[in-house]
Amino acid sequence: MSVMSQMNAGGGDAESDKSEVEMARSDSIHMATRADRTNRLLKERMRRTQSAASFHGVDSSEHLSTLSEHPSENVIIVANRLPGTATKDENGKWQLEVTSGGLVSGLLGVSNITTKWIGWPGVCVETEEDKRELKAVLREHNMIGVFLDEQMVADYYNGFCNGVLWPLFHYAPPNLDQWHNLGGTTVAQTQWAAYIGANEAFARCILENYGSRDTVWLHDYHLMLCPAMLKERKPKMKVGWFLHTPFPSSEIYRTLPVREEVLRAVLKADLIGFHTYDYVRHFISSCSRILGLEGTPHGVEDHGHLTRVVACPIGINVEKFTEALKQDSMKAQIEELRARYRGHKVMLGVDRLDMIKGIPQKLLAFEKFLEEHEEWREKVLLVQIAVPTRGKVREYQKLRSMVHEMVGRINGKFGSLTHVPIHHLDRSLGFHELVALYAVTDVALVTSLRDGMNLVSYEFVISQKKHESEGPPGVLVLSEFAGAAQSLGAGSILVNPWNATDMAQSIQEALTMGDDERKERHNVNYIHVTKHTAQSWADNFITELNDTHIEADLRDRQAPPQLRTSSVVHAFNDSCRRLIVLGYNATLTTAVEAPKQPRKHYDQMKALARVNPSTIKCIRALCYNPGNVVVIFSGSECAKLQEQFGQLPVWLVAENGVYMRPPSVAHGATAEWLPVFERLPRDWMDSVQMVFEYFCERTPRSFVEKRETSLVWNFKYADVEFGRVQAMDLLQHLRAGPHSNAPVDIVPGARSVEVRPVGITKGLTMQHIVGEMERLLGADACDFDFVLCIGHFLRKDENIFSFFEGENTLHEGRLEKSLHFLRPNAVDAQCGSKMPGEAYAALMGSPAVSYEGTLWAQSTKEQTMLSPKHLFTCTVGRAGSKARFSLGGSSEVAALLEAITEVTTAGAQHEAQHERSDPVAIPPS
Repeated sequence: MSVMSQMNAGGGDAESDKSEVEMARSDSIHMATRADRTNRLLKERMRRTQSAASFHGVDSSEHLSTLSEHPSENVIIVANRLPGTATKDENGKWQLEVTSGGLVSGLLGVSNITTKWIGWPGVCVETEEDKRELKAVLREHNMIGVFLDEQMVADYYNGFCNGVLWPLFHYAPPNLDQWHNLGGTTVAQTQWAAYIGANEAFARCILENYGSRDTVWLHDYHLMLCPAMLKERKPKMKVGWFLHTPFPSSEIYRTLPVREEVLRAVLKADLIGFHTYDYVRHFISSCSRILGLEGTPHGVEDHGHLTRVVACPIGINVEKFTEALKQDSMKAQIEELRARYRGHKVMLGVDRLDMIKGIPQKLLAFEKFLEEHEEWREKVLLVQIAVPTRGKVREYQKLRSMVHEMVGRINGKFGSLTHVPIHHLDRSLGFHELVALYAVTDVALVTSLRDGMNLVSYEFVISQKKHESEGPPGVLVLSEFAGAAQSLGAGSILVNPWNATDMAQSIQEALTMGDDERKERHNVNYIHVTKHTAQSWADNFITELNDTHIEADLRDRQAPPQLRTSSVVHAFNDSCRRLIVLGYNATLTTAVEAPKQPRKHYDQMKALARVNPSTIKCIRALCYNPGNVVVIFSGSECAKLQEQFGQLPVWLVAENGVYMRPPSVAHGATAEWLPVFERLPRDWMDSVQMVFEYFCERTPRSFVEKRETSLVWNFKYADVEFGRVQAMDLLQHLRAGPHSNAPVDIVPGARSVEVRPVGITKGLTMQHIVGEMERLLGADACDFDFVLCIGHFLRKDENIFSFFEGENTLHEGRLEKSLHFLRPNAVDAQCGSKMPGEAYAALMGSPAVSYEGTLWAQSTKEQTMLSPKHLFTCTVGRAGSKARFSLGGSSEVAALLEAITEVTTAGAQHEAQHERSDPVAIPPS
């Protein structure tokens, strides 16, 4: 083997090793980041629990600020309702009765934070004088009111929130009457407009009361548009959003007419929280399937921006219950109830009178239990507390009548003069009455059809802490569709409320359960309830939100900074000879989508990305300036570029650098497409296409893009999750199957898998184009003092940025040439597979063939090095890149091109005006 061959063979291995080193380095950085995050969270947990010894024993990154940098932080709590009820007394003065729900009690126990509450006060205030007086009363309690008129409340709260979002999130599909109000009618449009208006009112109030060090915590489905409204005005604002209801599966959520708008608005939050991992999974799946975004184990990624999504189950104020149980009055009330129910097993249900609470299903199961177990008819009673809600809504009136009819039927069927099996109350109980009832209960029935959490189960568990002399604790029968089943399932009897037979058997099991098993089950649940309190829930969420900002800052440090238009325009003005290199896909193009219109699968697959007409106009202005050279790169075929830019004097590069078309002014009278690499191997294409077509059959709505020298399997219109699974299977087959020895590169993309000839990259092609410019136009033509390279390139093709930075471009150019023509063993840099020299020689014709074509002659000379005065390399829509700068998307690229085009146009007009102002010489007579 010659020295050159040895060098080239070693070079291929070196490139493969380099690639592996870079991948290992990337993985190590990712793992280190996650480790730093875990250390930070543990350190903050130890600090908050005041464990000084452990606190000082944990190491942290020297370059990252700790979560406890500030001794106290301000949290703005934003919910639809303020934690209080505003009323007027007999003298016409406003009074506020503060409530103590789970959210209030949770935040009261969090150390080192001060809270400010923003929400609707629950009343519609008409006059400005009343508003001023109520504001003053609210201010005394550190609350700020958002004032909504009656029509806004009717359309926003009763209409869109409770009539559309709440049923949808609880898997209650609309009936015919409700559906009539959802499908683009005037009522639906009015409700959606009111929802937008109410969220804007909340956002304005937040901004008016926001400080630079404040944290904003939004709550529930009423405020799903607020994150986007706040971030639009204050991009650095720390925003968290928590949903207290279930989040449905993507198949249910996608029925919402405004599904995209709501999802995109929520994703602007820094941290999104749900009660259970099921809801997290459903949300991420909806973002992937509906918006086409990348779902990760940590959240949702959109063009480099990561929105973290976490499961953070809420709890109760344990101390409030334990203190109440110690009071003598409470003990006396408990003894009174035990005496009243002596000789009976007490079963308890505490629910709002709501369709999702499963009260009819509970009553049917109890009826079946009494039918099957005659021995229990005089020994067991069910106390059902049904708290009235939405009494003016027809569906709730029907539910109330149904429950009353069932209670009357069961009591009439199984009751006697001395015993009534069901004690039904259509009212709420006071706190002490309810705790006493929890304490004497033998079996608690929670039969929700769908519930975000259901804290009744938590309250029952904490109230069942008994002394040995008081008997064994009660048993919790819990619906598997309640969020609490994820937390308390280990110590409960889980049931399907739709299965009356199963529930009747579970009631029998609970009533006959032994004392030891009762104690063991209760102990498991009691430990969980006392550890996962409302205070720990609020503490964990705020800690996660703070750490999310630290991670975002770390990512921002690693990502290229935003390219400033003013800097580019100034450099453009300060230069004479300019090279402008532009990517095509996702740089000059915007995907053709119409979210408001019906999506037809055929049209969607045929719809191609289009170039903004104003962008084409800008490119035309730039390339007709003799001081500018414009190069456009694309992975697409020649015909597509020819159609878009064929009439412009620009350098066009198709199929990732396999073909190029110089402008006619450079190449001669006609501009034609020229191969950059001659006689590339193509006999692999038929077999690979057969594999791709097989995966098209397996993956609906996927398709194959066939080009002259490469193939792409595209699944961007297929189901996202299924497409990714199929892509992994395809990659495994290509890399380990019969094609592993082919001289090809396998390039996975976000929604595609491409197979191209080995070694073809945009960086190498750019090197050849510069050499061709020097050959055709002279060395002075390549003396650029301004270079702008912008593109959304694959990682493999980002060596075009390295070329302009001057990093080993000569070695890379010779190496890439050797991959095609000089090396007896073709090495796939990704797979490490080798092709036998004899087969490669047969494929290429002869190992002694010398390719001395026009384009390749340049590569054997000394590499042309560019040293511009102004250099801007810029990636589009990527967080990590070799480029110096970044832009968010094609719209920002279009704005930049318009800005520098104005400079070009202004300069041309100035020159034309100067020429017209020159005096004309008059010959002497």
